[in-house]
Amino acid sequence: MKEAKHILVTGGTGYIGSHVCVALIEAGFIPVIVDDLSNSHETVVGRIEKITGIRPFFYCLDIRDSVALNDVFNRHDISAVIHLAAKKSVEESISKPLEYYQCNVEGLLSLLSVMQSHHITRLVYSSSATVYSPNQNGIYNEASPVAPINTYGWTKLIGEQIIADITDKALLQAGILRYFNPVGAHQSGLMGECPKGTPNNLMPIVAEVIQGKRQYITVYGDDYETPDGTAIRDFIHIMDVANAHISVLHHIFNHQKSLTLNIGTGKGYSVFDIIRAYEDVNQVKIPIQIGARRGGDAGHVCADVQRAKQELAWEAKYDLNDMCRHLHMWTINEMAA
Repeated sequence: MKEAKHILVTGGTGYIGSHVCVALIEAGFIPVIVDDLSNSHETVVGRIEKITGIRPFFYCLDIRDSVALNDVFNRHDISAVIHLAAKKSVEESISKPLEYYQCNVEGLLSLLSVMQSHHITRLVYSSSATVYSPNQNGIYNEASPVAPINTYGWTKLIGEQIIADITDKALLQAGILRYFNPVGAHQSGLMGECPKGTPNNLMPIVAEVIQGKRQYITVYGDDYETPDGTAIRDFIHIMDVANAHISVLHHIFNHQKSLTLNIGTGKGYSVFDIIRAYEDVNQVKIPIQIGARRGGDAGHVCADVQRAKQELAWEAKYDLNDMCRHLHMWTINEMAA
């Protein structure tokens, strides 16, 4: 019997990282989590164990601490790395650009240096649809022009370029995943998004309204050139995102070929669409207030996902109702905890 491969997951206690760890365990891998807990909680490790029956390895550290990171590589026979650790707020990145470059770019450089010293050549990199230059129809494929309109997007694009330079020298096989809008929670209702501080994304704000932590949702702009005036996004279930990592990991192991892929559903929903769907599926009422547009937000962002289907035979399985239902299960469970 082959020994299970150890996969290092940076940011593994975060929203995406925790669900990726569940998918890894279910696929027969052993996650080794490193996370500084700046926007997550160590209790997530226990939730992963409750869902899977297996407790992943966990180390609390900042990946910019190369000495501590190197020690983790010494302790484990790492076969590949899934790099998720990063600051991720579009709005905050505009007001704190230096922090974002320091965390997201320096963190990647530190990780790659330690990987290189241990001869680890397989990497899955968490990128974002924010790397694209806004276009008129709001549909983006992997060949669409890139020119971010916010600092967060630039940190991701710079990361992509660093990785491309290394892969060009045949020193790395990388899967770059450009996420669109991950939402929802694990289908068990036992794990979901639980950020520290004030959330910036729509769905965790919906959860706070349901929990009574805020009175209403602020809809940032109702004057976009969209059918109902609110911004349109390609929302994708968090477990579909997690399983995309497993597909690209297998691809890298089997083909030793680098690739860049959009990870979305190919369907766009407006902010009002999401709120109405959540209300209908869960039989609740969500008060709203209209606010001004936020800086760095585009009006319409939706994925062309044909390349992921062709390269990985992967596509999203969950629909919008699943996203809303599973998020509500997680929200109610959190209220009862």
